[in-house]
Amino acid sequence: MSQTFQVDLGGIVDLLARHLYSSPRVYLRELLQNGTDAITALAEVGTSSPSVSSPGDPSAAGPGATTPRVTLRCRPDGSLEVTDTGVGLTLAEAEELLATIGRSSKRDLEMGTGREQFLGQFGIGLLSAFMVADEIELVSRSARHPQAPAVRWTGHADGRYTLVELSDDDPRRPEQPGSTVRLAPRRDLEHWLEPETVAALAADYGSLLPVELLLEVEGADGSVRSRSLSEPVLPWEQTYETPRARELALRSYCESALGFTPLASIDLDLPLAGLSGVAFVLPTAVSPTTSSAHRVYLKRMLLGTKVDELLPPWAFFVRCVVNTTAVRPTASREGLYEDDVLLATRDALGARIRRWTLETLALRDAGSAQLLAVHHLAVRALALVDDDMLDLAVEVLPFECTTGQATLAEIHERYGQIHFTPTVEGYRRIAPVAHAQDLPVVNAGYVYDADLLERVRTRRPSWTVMPVSASDVSQVLLPLEPLRALETTDALVSIREVLAAGGCDVDLRTFEPAQIPSMLLDDRDADHEQEVTSTVSEAADLWGGVLGQFSKPQHRRRLVLNDANPAVRDVLDVADRVVREAGAQALYVTALLQSGRPLPAHEANLMTDALSTLMRSAAAPRDPERHDHLDGGAA
Repeated sequence: MSQTFQVDLGGIVDLLARHLYSSPRVYLRELLQNGTDAITALAEVGTSSPSVSSPGDPSAAGPGATTPRVTLRCRPDGSLEVTDTGVGLTLAEAEELLATIGRSSKRDLEMGTGREQFLGQFGIGLLSAFMVADEIELVSRSARHPQAPAVRWTGHADGRYTLVELSDDDPRRPEQPGSTVRLAPRRDLEHWLEPETVAALAADYGSLLPVELLLEVEGADGSVRSRSLSEPVLPWEQTYETPRARELALRSYCESALGFTPLASIDLDLPLAGLSGVAFVLPTAVSPTTSSAHRVYLKRMLLGTKVDELLPPWAFFVRCVVNTTAVRPTASREGLYEDDVLLATRDALGARIRRWTLETLALRDAGSAQLLAVHHLAVRALALVDDDMLDLAVEVLPFECTTGQATLAEIHERYGQIHFTPTVEGYRRIAPVAHAQDLPVVNAGYVYDADLLERVRTRRPSWTVMPVSASDVSQVLLPLEPLRALETTDALVSIREVLAAGGCDVDLRTFEPAQIPSMLLDDRDADHEQEVTSTVSEAADLWGGVLGQFSKPQHRRRLVLNDANPAVRDVLDVADRVVREAGAQALYVTALLQSGRPLPAHEANLMTDALSTLMRSAAAPRDPERHDHLDGGAA
């Protein structure tokens, strides 16, 4: 035996308010959608009603036809009435439509139109008003059956409802076909039905609707103040005398709608997707991870002001205002449903913004310079996925380099090769020395840069593009004079022995600037092994044993000491081996700190022990021929 679900209307209202819709403010959008759909249905079923292509269009109205209109009337008792000049309902249609949640008979094909023509779903949309109202009254008169009696449906938040026909002499019987929804406010939610709130919500959601939107405020004395909230033409489709006038108008619209003055505007027109609009270029740089906030209209009804996923990820430097008819909304009608239509629309919009970006940068004028200065990250992001932008980026994108800021094309033309560091710390570590040696090293430690350079290497195989290595830097440093190399042989051997325990090799060279005592060359594999070793030493026995299986050092850091630096010479020339080794340890930890790496506990202890040794040695000089006179020996 089949049975029908029993629906708790209070639970449905709670579900709508807490889970489906983001805010009670959407109640007015739902009522505007219902009214607009009713007008659309009237036009589609072949009545004498005018088309709803644009409000107030005199060519659309026939003899005796009424203007397609949705009227909002705020009454002195705090209630709100929403009246449309749409198709209306008969008793049978009202029973089917309002007695079954989620069913919308006026969407059915026998009414002459498909479901895609409508903005919302009447039953659920009407129930959303219970978020702000204790009682909903619907009075409707059918345009399809003018002789049918008008009907009155009254619903309560506790789930009760009544549906009756109105007699011809009933004062509540509408004179014209259409529907009126009246809301009685819920306690403590009266502000949602106040004139100021209704006006703001209506202007936000419905000002671009293809019907006239009228706001009426009824005073206690019976007077009525009314004003139109409609904008018959989409802002980006209006005509202007000059391109400059249009540019200024769009700039003003962006300021009012999105809250910023754009650097530029990009027209978006996709007829096949039923989409038109504008992409506005942000005036300041934003992070690639910043959530987009596009303003999207669906059939000229505002869908949302913070709609994401409209553009490809790299296009984070623009904010769009668009109207579309092809994409599908989510269940709450506050976002876009991810399907093939949205994917195709996203690709087409991305192609339009890409073309504008390429054309703008190719101009090499003040506008392109400003775009690069503000949104170079977006250009880099696009270059990672687009070959044409990559080729252009090589020519126009500035990179930080040890020989001065320059484009990759300029660096390659001058030096015939491009070396880069994949981290900012690695760049800062070698930049002073590389600059002094006229060695071009690009800082690729910022967002996208390392991947971008790897892509340049792949796309331009004839170019020499590679990460800088320890040998690359050491090869350009001056070797020691033969006599000096001989003098420092024994000292260098002892220093290498003491630092070898920490996985570090030592070289002695002469380089500029002389103020830099040492340089720790970057080796990512060695750094990783150092981190594992540090973790093993600090972990519990069980985890230390597990991690130890991965700690088999094969790479070593390289500490290059600068023989031109007085402090290094002092360390090398001291006769006391213990003091010499403590000084070398201090130089090593100092180089670690300058590299920007976090200092592990065991290396912090290394510095502490070295300083202690140096302080004790300074306080009590001893026989330099002794190698183990200090308690504890070498650190």
